[in-house]
Amino acid sequence: MVRTEKMQGKGHVVRRMFADVEADIYVMADGDATYDAAAAPALVAKLIDEQLDMVVGARKSEVEEAYRRGHVLGNRVFTGLLSSLFGRSFSDIFSGYRVFSRRFAKSFPALSRGFETETEISVHALELAMPVGEMVTAYGARPEGSESKLSTYRDGWRIMKTILHLYRIERPVLFYGSFSLFLAALAIVLAIPLAVTYLKTGLVPRFPTAILATGLMILAFLSFFTGLILDTVVRGRREVRRLHYLSFPGPGN
Repeated sequence: MVRTEKMQGKGHVVRRMFADVEADIYVMADGDATYDAAAAPALVAKLIDEQLDMVVGARKSEVEEAYRRGHVLGNRVFTGLLSSLFGRSFSDIFSGYRVFSRRFAKSFPALSRGFETETEISVHALELAMPVGEMVTAYGARPEGSESKLSTYRDGWRIMKTILHLYRIERPVLFYGSFSLFLAALAIVLAIPLAVTYLKTGLVPRFPTAILATGLMILAFLSFFTGLILDTVVRGRREVRRLHYLSFPGPGN
């Protein structure tokens, strides 16, 4: 059965697929004839045999034309960034060739609209500590005459914003804590000369600087406590997502 999604963007297609299709195993692949369709049974078998919730088809190509200029570097940069921010990652976070279990599909919120959906999928798996795997699959050049809808800079910027947005949501203590640390350090740097002058003369000659330093330190504390409060909210939300995820049977069950 072929379904039509009127809203443009890969994220909308993935959202519709996970919402409307009822299956035990979902196979996702871009329709540009670059992925090896013959590898799908092996990906599904790995998902079932190892009781995984997602298997990523890590792309490997012997054809130089398979990758557009800058895409290999961008993939490595974003993969490394995701690993540094969330603790672990995949070797190919932008692969559009993936196999999912039912409980992955039905617990995934699918909020992205475009090509950043792969990033959102990867973070969802990492945050819920799902069992996942990878398998190297062949990747070929696009058919002659066809063009990729992926814009190197526009979509790269959107992916970067998605990563930072998810980091802010899922790691609020570290996100807001970094701002808190920066503001506190700046306040201390401004306050040190004032403190030295006060100890020598008993006077505070630069009131605007003193007020600024005080304000920055207050903002630093507010930012830190904002992170702590949001962390409590995130933990509760993550527990709800985890329970919803566990309400569906695993692959092969």
